[in-house]
Amino acid sequence: MTGRTRSYAYLGPSGTFTEAALASLPDSEGAEHLPYATVPAVLDALRRGDVDAAIVALENSVEGSVPTTLDELATGEPLQIVAEVALPVSFALLVRPGTSMADVKTVASHPHAQPQCRRWLADNIPDAEWRAATSNAEAAQHVADGHYDAALAGSFAAARYGLDVLAEDIHDVADAVTRFVALRRPCAPPEPTGSDRTSAVAFIGEDHPGALLEILTEFSVRGINLTLIQSRPTGAGLGSYLFWMDFEGHVSDARVGEALMGLRRVCADVRFVGSYPRADHVRPEIRRGTHDADFTEAAAWLESVRTGHP
Repeated sequence: MTGRTRSYAYLGPSGTFTEAALASLPDSEGAEHLPYATVPAVLDALRRGDVDAAIVALENSVEGSVPTTLDELATGEPLQIVAEVALPVSFALLVRPGTSMADVKTVASHPHAQPQCRRWLADNIPDAEWRAATSNAEAAQHVADGHYDAALAGSFAAARYGLDVLAEDIHDVADAVTRFVALRRPCAPPEPTGSDRTSAVAFIGEDHPGALLEILTEFSVRGINLTLIQSRPTGAGLGSYLFWMDFEGHVSDARVGEALMGLRRVCADVRFVGSYPRADHVRPEIRRGTHDADFTEAAAWLESVRTGHP
């Protein structure tokens, strides 16, 4: 990300994993961090220009993609991903001081947290009822206010809300990671690093046999590896879907540029959502014939054939 960012919107209140992801962005140091109640509110604040940038969760290694984020970025007023953060996630059971495990009859959390701890909850507090909150920090706030007995949240949220950690390192699957993305209003993508990811949305114009294969072929023939593909309803009726795709490479790479042009030819519409450095720094394996130099040489050869000088 280039230029100084003065303000960031994030899913609040204070004490969410989103805030922790935001704090890890070098660009966020010294910026104002402004909490919003929902993901759509975070993104709308950016669209209105109330903030310079925003950060939201996109994908979890246990629960998969975050539908609200995908839908907002696929169909709302365009925004652009400029960075990503991969944050290890482990939960703690936060309670008011003096609360024992036997006292816990209700547990609140964000809907994505509960499935990641389902087995632990069944083994340790099987009779407790789960309650949904817009964020894990909001769940902690509700516990502090006396609405629920316990919250699944980051242990770092306990001090913020005057709660105790009754149990920590809670998870059903070890090494769970959530991927967060930082966004700006449409702008030039960050410079390529050699370890980049691109996000795009493809809208199929007419449903027909092989429609998805046509999309995938644009990537396969150019040696581009997809890291995520997710279908989402467009809202235009049953059977009408769009496809969110994350794939290796940068829009400035010849193979990626040609793949996007190919999608543009076969799809009703294509939305570019960003090219940005990968948080894991993995560099793609570029297959023979798909380097930038290979595309340049092939174009030169074709021109020589067209002009009669092969």
